[in-house]
Amino acid sequence: MNVPPSVRESHGPEGRMFWLLRQRVQQQREEQAMNEARSRWQLQGPRPAGPGWIPPLRGTIPQPLDHFDWQHRRTFNQQFWINEQYWKRSTGPVFLYIGGESALSPFSVVVGHHVELAEKHGALLVALEHRFYGSSLNHDGLQDQNLLFLSSQQALSDLVAFHHFITQKYNLAANHTWICFGGSYPGSLAAWLRLKFPHLVFAAVASSAPVRAQLDFTGYNKVVAASLSNPVVGGSNECLQMVREAFSAVDSLVRARRLAKLAVDFRSCRPLEGDRDCQDLVGNLADIFMGAVQYNNEGVQWANVHSLCNMMTNSSTGSPYQRLVAVNLVFLPSLGLQCIDASHKDVLEELRSTSIATSDGMRQWYFQTCTEFGYYPTCEDQACPFSRLMNLTFQLDICTEVFNISSHNVGEAVSFTNDYYGADHPKASQVLFVNGDIDPWHALSVLKNESISEPAILINGAAHCANMLPSNPMDPLPLVQARQQIAFWVGKWLNLTKIH
Repeated sequence: MNVPPSVRESHGPEGRMFWLLRQRVQQQREEQAMNEARSRWQLQGPRPAGPGWIPPLRGTIPQPLDHFDWQHRRTFNQQFWINEQYWKRSTGPVFLYIGGESALSPFSVVVGHHVELAEKHGALLVALEHRFYGSSLNHDGLQDQNLLFLSSQQALSDLVAFHHFITQKYNLAANHTWICFGGSYPGSLAAWLRLKFPHLVFAAVASSAPVRAQLDFTGYNKVVAASLSNPVVGGSNECLQMVREAFSAVDSLVRARRLAKLAVDFRSCRPLEGDRDCQDLVGNLADIFMGAVQYNNEGVQWANVHSLCNMMTNSSTGSPYQRLVAVNLVFLPSLGLQCIDASHKDVLEELRSTSIATSDGMRQWYFQTCTEFGYYPTCEDQACPFSRLMNLTFQLDICTEVFNISSHNVGEAVSFTNDYYGADHPKASQVLFVNGDIDPWHALSVLKNESISEPAILINGAAHCANMLPSNPMDPLPLVQARQQIAFWVGKWLNLTKIH
């Protein structure tokens, strides 16, 4: 996402279906990145290599587990990637790609729009994996007592330490200007790094960055609804109405306690046992549409607004409910699934698991939502087209059941995050906010110029972090123009450093 896969990033806790779609997006982006690298160097074989190619350097840096405790200096090894391919060593800038809630791929410094900009400006490309994700954690890192050190504040301190490490490693001087890039949660980190450490990072490009933490993220599904009805991406008012009617029919069956029918129709792996299982079921079904909007044309081949709306408006399939059944039957095998695991007991067991071997980041990210961000995409607002069972109480209960964090404390944490960073009015400088208007996360970002030095770009018809992907001849005009604007601002900032 090649972009680097860490762009899959940030979203609030959804069902397992959404998380699997994220992984599929990551897999596809890595494959695209490999193909892009091969094409660029006209190479054959399983991996880029040969004349003119400098492979990315992988390394680890020991980081304090707690940057704010000078008495107990426990450490963990944090993974990084470096690409020197385009670097003009004497004066070239440093482009820092920030990792998020997933493993960091070497393609974070090989492919993407930020890499194209690095080639243009002769930049050194460096990328840091986020603590507690991928390989950047200890064998006991997922225990509750260790997760206390998983926070955006600690992550920013990791980036500061990495800045010092790279500066020393390459003996960098003041004329080696740093610009950071990130998408989604890492987009927020990019903006916050510039905000909190302007003496280290000269500018930031924050893509699809939800800088405003929000407990009850009703805006997410409002944007999903608007996108499902947006003809620019293949949606329609009829499509949105059919989705509403389908989920209304599901809710009616839940109220009538016809759980056996729901379990059969939607291929539940186990019988549905009560409201909690029903809430997980409808959440997974909503994930299909939420994921298709967020990753429109980036994930599973048919998982986009156009394809979903074609299925939901196909009257030959039957009622809206039957069309939803058909959508699910197509979606499951596309993710390698035979059934939906709608067991709430299984969900809690998975989130409580501290096994490093089976971790895919879901436990860690849920912890961050409980302790910093909220981001819970509910459906209690009338604009939401999905099930009314998707409520805030259900999602907050998971914070208590898994981490023993009360709903009150989650709310307090969200308020602190906004006070600490400034929410969607961060008052930074030389930060460019880039969003797509069909991306549900743009509702929590900066959409209008905050100041002359804090500009914003809103891209018509673009999905989550779409601007971070490499340029493609098939890109729609608004996306092409947005990348041109991004290139303008990066060039302007680098020229400022030459003036000073």
